[in-house]
Amino acid sequence: MRDDLGAFVAGPRVTAAGAATGPLAGWTFAAKDLFDVQGHVTGCGNPDWARTHTAAGSTAWCVQRLLDAGATLVGKTVTDEISLGLLGINRFDGTPINPRAPGRVAGGSSSGSAAAVAGGLADVALGTDSGGSVRIPSSFTGLYGLRPTHGAIPVDGLMTQSPSFDTVGFFAADAARLLALGRVLLPPGTDTRFDELLVATDAFALADAVVRDGLQPAVQRIGLATRDVTLAPEGILEWCRQQRLLQSFEFGRTFADWVDRTNPRFSLEVARSLVGAAAVQHLDLGEARAVRAQATARLESLLGSNRLLCLPTAPVLPIRRDASLSEMGAACDRIIELTCIAGLAGLPQINLPWAQTADGIPIGLSLIGPRGSDLALLAWAAAH
Repeated sequence: MRDDLGAFVAGPRVTAAGAATGPLAGWTFAAKDLFDVQGHVTGCGNPDWARTHTAAGSTAWCVQRLLDAGATLVGKTVTDEISLGLLGINRFDGTPINPRAPGRVAGGSSSGSAAAVAGGLADVALGTDSGGSVRIPSSFTGLYGLRPTHGAIPVDGLMTQSPSFDTVGFFAADAARLLALGRVLLPPGTDTRFDELLVATDAFALADAVVRDGLQPAVQRIGLATRDVTLAPEGILEWCRQQRLLQSFEFGRTFADWVDRTNPRFSLEVARSLVGAAAVQHLDLGEARAVRAQATARLESLLGSNRLLCLPTAPVLPIRRDASLSEMGAACDRIIELTCIAGLAGLPQINLPWAQTADGIPIGLSLIGPRGSDLALLAWAAAH
């Protein structure tokens, strides 16, 4: 298979045949290069990581689950370096092409997985989402994508970075395939019937006008009784600030010993993130954890057991591939303002590719559901 999108990691393609029968028999899938495949080194988007790690002794739980269900692995996909990115730009492996907007980024850090599905190189793909790394590529490339309830899918065999935020997410070009994939990967869910849509006005206020205006028909398409709500009386930006502290603290601890021993090469933006993470290791995070608990309680109170929360997936359109470092940084800062919401509370969030600009650039609409409502959320999307 040719890869004109730069979606797959360079070198011999990592493949594995699926079982002859199963619910996904005949499907193909790609897996982000953070997932172990037995006998192959997991590169994690950085040559020094690959150089200092040996071949995996076993295959990641979720990869094996898809293989056992009949799907065939067609390759490992490009990721932002050690998963620290939201734009899909990798100094070493390149920037995968966004098939829906070739002059713009595909979004990261699961950029290659999104590009592979959007470009028809795989039926579905596995990614990871700690701070937005499935939701943003889904939005930027016009795919359905799920960040599940935290802990719903085992992370065995995955290179994790921030344990209290890390999730295994997945992509598909249509909601029916996303649901079928979810039925293989997710635990059985409750028979939730959603009967009200909460529109997060403070989240929409953070988005550019082109995003807000483009999403209005998509919001109306949902068809549920609708009520406007303010998510964060103290301000979403405060939630964002504390989420960034917590995640930075966690990935700083994850990578500190390896960085100290290896002195690896990094792009400037990833190096900055790690330097910032080192600086917060001495901080008292009591306030951040308290804000997280308050945000979680607020969201769970709003959602109850049968409501959906609606917000833009990303506040901005995908930026240009040739954007400056300052433009990249500003875009990431704004993106996290919205991705922090489900991340703080560990709630499931689905991207619906229901909108686009006049010239075809995708705009994603997100729904956040109650904890554990993942399959109900997927079934609702498949029915609409």
